[in-house]
Amino acid sequence: MLSNNFFLIFVIGAVIGSFLNVCIYRLPKNLDIIYTRSFCPKCKKNINWFDNIPLVSFIILKFRCRCGKKSISLQYFVVELISALFLCLVFATVFNYLDIIIIGLIFYIFVVIFFIDIKHFIIPDSLNLSLIFLGILKNFFPETSLNLNQDMFQSLFGGALGYFTIWLIITLYKKIKNVEAMGFGDAKLLAGIGFILGFQSIFITLFIAAILGLIFSVPNLLNRKSSLKTAIPFGPFLILASIIYFFYF
Repeated sequence: MLSNNFFLIFVIGAVIGSFLNVCIYRLPKNLDIIYTRSFCPKCKKNINWFDNIPLVSFIILKFRCRCGKKSISLQYFVVELISALFLCLVFATVFNYLDIIIIGLIFYIFVVIFFIDIKHFIIPDSLNLSLIFLGILKNFFPETSLNLNQDMFQSLFGGALGYFTIWLIITLYKKIKNVEAMGFGDAKLLAGIGFILGFQSIFITLFIAAILGLIFSVPNLLNRKSSLKTAIPFGPFLILASIIYFFYF
């Protein structure tokens, strides 16, 4: 069975990670993610199949493009490795294929949002809407073994509460400071998290995300590399906070 062949699972996860890298690079640029061949983000030349083997090609090429010899971001290797390890972990701990599909889709969307927001300070609506869709759809499936909300009312209330909470913060901060504290992409992301984990997750997730953001920001503030007005992407902290909530609450 597939669940007993962790090498194959690792390979499948790495291939998924390779596709996630395509999404991370192309979605913010509104480029096709399906039909266009893989190309080097530096020199824009098409990548040969033997230079596009997940994880392996990066090691062989020493993280450099074969054509231009320009360095390739470590992100590509990290995303593929995380995706592969995650799939192995899921198959080792979750024994229902439907649960594996649900948690896998949520996690991989999280990964794409995480890296896009870090690089571009945006969260594409297509990703947030995918989370919201999954948050609604899972309520029609049989009870899962996962720590996910499966009550439609709680999902709808959680989605509305998540969006309204961030919307309120943005609106009040705009009126008081005349500055946008967060983006509406964060509001839609917290809405998606509310749909998935239920309304009871919203304030705990937001609190943990704020603490994580503070921990991240303090060293730069102390070293004067940034100020209180320096923008930081909040989406990654919401994602990390929701994962903490999923495991510990």
